[in-house]
Amino acid sequence: MDTKSAVDLMESSSEVHFSGFHMDSFEQRKDGTEQPTTSATNMYKQPFVIGVAGGAASGKTTVCDMIIQQLHDQRVVLVNQDSFYHNLTEEELTRVQDYNFDHPDAFDIEQLLRVMDKLKCGEAVDIPKYDFKSYKSDLLPSRRVNPSDVIILEGILVFHDPRVRELMNMKIFVDTDADVRLARRIRRDTAEKGRDIGTVLDQYSKFVKPAFDDFILPTKKYADIIIPRGGDNHVAVDLIVQHIRTKLGQHDLCKIYPNLYVIHSTFQIRGMHTLIRDAQITKHDFVFYSDRLIRLVVEHGLGHLPFTEKQVITPTGSVYTGVDFCKRLCGVSVIRSGESMENALRACCKGIKIGKILIHREGDNGQQLIYEKLPNDISDRHVLLLDPILGTGNSAVQAISLLLRKGVPESNIIFLNLISAPLGVHVVCKSFPRIKIVTSEIEIGLNKDFRVVPGMGEFGDRYFGTDDDDEQVVASSQ
Repeated sequence: MDTKSAVDLMESSSEVHFSGFHMDSFEQRKDGTEQPTTSATNMYKQPFVIGVAGGAASGKTTVCDMIIQQLHDQRVVLVNQDSFYHNLTEEELTRVQDYNFDHPDAFDIEQLLRVMDKLKCGEAVDIPKYDFKSYKSDLLPSRRVNPSDVIILEGILVFHDPRVRELMNMKIFVDTDADVRLARRIRRDTAEKGRDIGTVLDQYSKFVKPAFDDFILPTKKYADIIIPRGGDNHVAVDLIVQHIRTKLGQHDLCKIYPNLYVIHSTFQIRGMHTLIRDAQITKHDFVFYSDRLIRLVVEHGLGHLPFTEKQVITPTGSVYTGVDFCKRLCGVSVIRSGESMENALRACCKGIKIGKILIHREGDNGQQLIYEKLPNDISDRHVLLLDPILGTGNSAVQAISLLLRKGVPESNIIFLNLISAPLGVHVVCKSFPRIKIVTSEIEIGLNKDFRVVPGMGEFGDRYFGTDDDDEQVVASSQ
């Protein structure tokens, strides 16, 4: 069988790559090769959802407008919870002064959820406009909203319902003094809603303040960020926008799981991936370029270890303030493919202890722990768990569970792999939210045989030059 030159492949891979547009799909149409299908193949790129809550007239809208203005080069849409008030019945209209618009029951949460689900799935939606003079949402024309990169959901009680909170990637609470909020509410309700001051004050003391104390303020604990002084706090808004831009440049899964880290892709990294994924590459080249990628992943993973400040004297007699490496460290490889990552770890960490875990597959999803040999003091160490492919996540869960039973704190585990399937990321990150996963690429998904696609085949067999039939232990891509 002819093999491609590694140099030729590297040169061809240096061409511009447009994410989501693969020329191999056209080649497969020509030769009739069946393309593995997964549920993730046609998945719409998930928008970044920001929830902005706070008391009435706290400055939520001002904060949202400032974020939108600074994200001018992104597609941003603002969804107001006020658009989802229930229409008042004829009976309620006769005693509207007794209706509590600041109570959670005043909102049609089911309609809000339907709208948000459609937007997250890339569908255009019609959002109602609520008329605060007639207390109806079907009198004014609805607002057409198209799919966007960023969705900002703003309202006094957007953190109250856990189903709504689950939709958010970032939760902001705008915290403003009560007297400031009251003064703003008086100005707003008299000018925009046609109410007199007496009605506004009566409503505030009867409904607004009790609702804030009972329903709104308690949701402050769900916020990721609390902004004092609302729109006057330009520093806070600038930092939030900077964080949003960082998240927008990440893979969708990184927006969901802050403990997932994908190393920054370059043409060199994509070139090496092109080589090791090629079924025609020689074993020598596969090992060579796999080792290069593994070294990058290991170095990135080491960057997430704790450090202490250290000063040294340079040969010029000057003082250099740097950091000292984490001393209590060990590696754990999942036999067999995980052993391919041991040399890179030893090259980076002189004299590091490395334990081993052997997991045997039973059926498509079952995993059975067969063997483990770990350092006796592993509970006192930070652990780098080594497994080049994260597929279903089942073997990873087994390995991590063993480490936890041995007394290793969850936050002390860093899981290193070359490629990760979305399913495996979901399984591991949801099961162990305090561990860190470091990988070089996120795959499309899994095929019907639970193999990662596009993937790189049985990593251990290709790296060590063995056949599937000779090996009872299935690589971690299962």
